[in-house]
Amino acid sequence: MTVPRRGVGTPTPEESFRGLFARHYGAVFAYAARRVGWDDASDAAAEVFTVAWKKLRTVPGEPDTLPWLYGVARKIVANQLRSHRRRERLDAKVAGAPPVAWSDSDPADLDGALTRLRRDDREVLMLAAWEGLTPAEMGRALGCSPGAAAVRLHRARARLSAVWEDTGGSR
Repeated sequence: MTVPRRGVGTPTPEESFRGLFARHYGAVFAYAARRVGWDDASDAAAEVFTVAWKKLRTVPGEPDTLPWLYGVARKIVANQLRSHRRRERLDAKVAGAPPVAWSDSDPADLDGALTRLRRDDREVLMLAAWEGLTPAEMGRALGCSPGAAAVRLHRARARLSAVWEDTGGSR
């Protein structure tokens, strides 16, 4: 059996993965840290790159790589948050105490206004503001078209504005 030879300059899968990891680990870690905190961000980022390694042949090329990784991270972070909330409810049930509220922030501030939005609205706002993604990149991360991502962002901004005004915040 003859082993096919790689062309000159063609990276091995390991080299491709190392490059992908080096270029995007910091951004993926920061994405996760802003959503689950520094303590759990390492685990989330590790899971994202485990998925990337397993699907290396289907990972899109640049410039679509990072939005694709954000899409993977979004699902992993959602799973971590669900697990965290389940664990809190179980701990409270065992201790006989009421469940801990997910957010104790003052609803008159921006954080409070954000917590009053649906999770999907918060996510699209954070992708735009924190990650600096364009509608095309947001669409890739959210699994929708760029037009749908732009509409979601517009509607989320309108809902945030309404909540912000209702709670006494100012622009």
